[in-house]
Amino acid sequence: MNEFDTKVQYLKYMALKEVAKAAFDDNLENVFYEIPKKVLPGPEATMRCCVYKERAIFQERLNLAKGGGKDDEVIQVIDIACDDCPASGYQVTASCRGCIAHRCSQACKVNAIKFDNNQKAYIDKSLCVNCGACSRACQYSAIINSVRPCENSCKLKAISSGPNKSAQIDRSKCISCGACVYQCPFGAITDKSYIVDVINMIKNSNFNEKYKVYAIVAPSISSQFKVKLGKLITGIKKLGFYSVIEVALGADMVANKEAKELYEKKFLTSSCCPAFVTYIQKQFPMLEKDISSNLSPMAELGKYIKSMDPTSKVVFIGPCTAKKSEFKKDKVKNYVDSVITFEELKALIDAKEIDLNNEEETILDNASYFGRIFARSGGLKDAVTQALKENNITDFEFNPVVCNGIEECKMALLKASKNVLPNNFIEGMACVGGCIGGPCCLTHGPKDANEVDKYGALALEKTIKDAIRITE
Repeated sequence: MNEFDTKVQYLKYMALKEVAKAAFDDNLENVFYEIPKKVLPGPEATMRCCVYKERAIFQERLNLAKGGGKDDEVIQVIDIACDDCPASGYQVTASCRGCIAHRCSQACKVNAIKFDNNQKAYIDKSLCVNCGACSRACQYSAIINSVRPCENSCKLKAISSGPNKSAQIDRSKCISCGACVYQCPFGAITDKSYIVDVINMIKNSNFNEKYKVYAIVAPSISSQFKVKLGKLITGIKKLGFYSVIEVALGADMVANKEAKELYEKKFLTSSCCPAFVTYIQKQFPMLEKDISSNLSPMAELGKYIKSMDPTSKVVFIGPCTAKKSEFKKDKVKNYVDSVITFEELKALIDAKEIDLNNEEETILDNASYFGRIFARSGGLKDAVTQALKENNITDFEFNPVVCNGIEECKMALLKASKNVLPNNFIEGMACVGGCIGGPCCLTHGPKDANEVDKYGALALEKTIKDAIRITE
């Protein structure tokens, strides 16, 4: 439990681990409905009204852990886990003194402020437009804006209260960024898992003799586990993967191509973050033509592996829920076979009872410093700067804007859509901090971008050209 920030995260991990353990043992269908009793033995409830509701909710977590759910969407709501938080909007609290000034009522332009027999204010929700004028006018600060945690976390307003008061997701706005997943205090919003598919992929390979299964790991993995990276890489291979390759190599490949494309087109938005790309496609379709035509580092590396080994299977491991949507897209599905997160990787390792502390170290050195720093906000910009230099592109003034989080992305894209953005390259990262701030990191405290740079500095390949030479 101490390895996780909250009990919600721990319960998610337990569901993943138990599903993984049973799948490895070819026993999932036999024990699936017994797992809740094993994890939540009772008889006393520890989280909900009764142990039976706890088990029912955990069963839903198990269903998503084995790849089920209501539909094929990555981000899903477990309705029975939702606590029916008060609907978002302005509320009059007990601090209302029933004063006779009634400034709140005077400030309201839609006459939504009413008064009871004790002259205490209340808000007629059928009239309220949530403008906040009453709150600003109240001298007692008795009117507050109450926002559900999931709604507050979603900067795209894709989450609202459904007819039964549980959260609902507007798929026309959702970009699968996963910001809501960690923020729900009841764990009612979570991501569908593909760990069973990955386990079957490994087992069906017949120890990598029928085909080889490659694990490609995001550069942000360097700060995830409390062991040396080399020991973790050995642990991943012990799960049954044939080889582990840095996605940072794919980042080197993308940076090199993106620099050339930018020089040709003169204006470009990055294609590395799938949530950012989806945001443009859904909210700024007029800018879709400006998205880099290059694949993401994940897909670029997968494409290279498949070109060298057509029968191989490629599994991406990272902190991102949006990657679970990306790998199913027509442009990517031929290059990447599945995606798991760092949370799921830990569940797999623990299900196999692999003690990372006792493992030997395996060297992981496929990429350059510039590929590895893609893990942080600003890393892509630095890599493209280097790629322009290495390609001797000197008659072009690179003027990038680094967007750290979806709100900054929105501002840059708004300006670009109105032709008032002074920059010629938008680096867009949906997560604050970049990939190191992804929704499925093992911990969610402040991340030190300097640690990414330190990891990057350990790369033996010092230039992008050196790193990608093997791919050309």
